[in-house]
Amino acid sequence: MTPSPDIPAASEPTRASVVTIDGPAGAGKSTVARAVADLLGFAHLDTGAMFRAVTWTLLEEPRAARLLEAGGDDVDALEAAARDVLAARRFGLDAEGAVTVDGRTPGAELRTPRVDACVSRIAALAAVRTPMLELQRAFAERGPMVCEGRDMGTEVFPDARYKFYLDASVAERARRRLGDYAERGRAAPVEEIEAEIAVRDRRDAERAIAPLRCADDAVRIDTTGLTIDGVVARIVARVRGVEEGAA
Repeated sequence: MTPSPDIPAASEPTRASVVTIDGPAGAGKSTVARAVADLLGFAHLDTGAMFRAVTWTLLEEPRAARLLEAGGDDVDALEAAARDVLAARRFGLDAEGAVTVDGRTPGAELRTPRVDACVSRIAALAAVRTPMLELQRAFAERGPMVCEGRDMGTEVFPDARYKFYLDASVAERARRRLGDYAERGRAAPVEEIEAEIAVRDRRDAERAIAPLRCADDAVRIDTTGLTIDGVVARIVARVRGVEEGAA
């Protein structure tokens, strides 16, 4: 990508070269982050896809799959399985920030109901978060980027100058997720989706390592009832304004 003239490129991760967008599932992070990155000429990093890639890979391993589908309560066994998989497989990021496994981009395979059901357990494992954090920071060395996740502004890039936290009501997030599912050919009652979101929120907020929370210095945006374009415009204006010394 060619950097925007409004925001100079950086050869290493500095406070000014990273925009973090955190928030719970269904708050609009991915759509907003991609659009913001395009407008600014930044790279885009979907860290959720990284944890989905590890989860998908673990589900391909019979022992790990049995652990996950049994409820994933044996954390020590899951940690061991995750370490084995991470040692045996090569995880990376391509030039556009898409996650790769052994040089291949899994793509839509990361968005299956099976992965949806297990990813929050995998994302809570220290054996997974540490190498993924290192990969995320290494990607930032390539130049300016917009990174989305749940702990970008609190753990991965705590010194980032531009931090945003997107939220929305559970009902609104369930409505959006219902639309996503419909595009993938999956049908589910909205009540079931709301329950899934509530469980995911609780797991993300209560996990011992890098829990979901809004950074003290982040701009919080409730996206309920807002258009994607409106949220994107607000973030881009803020970044450009701060870069130019206006805020």
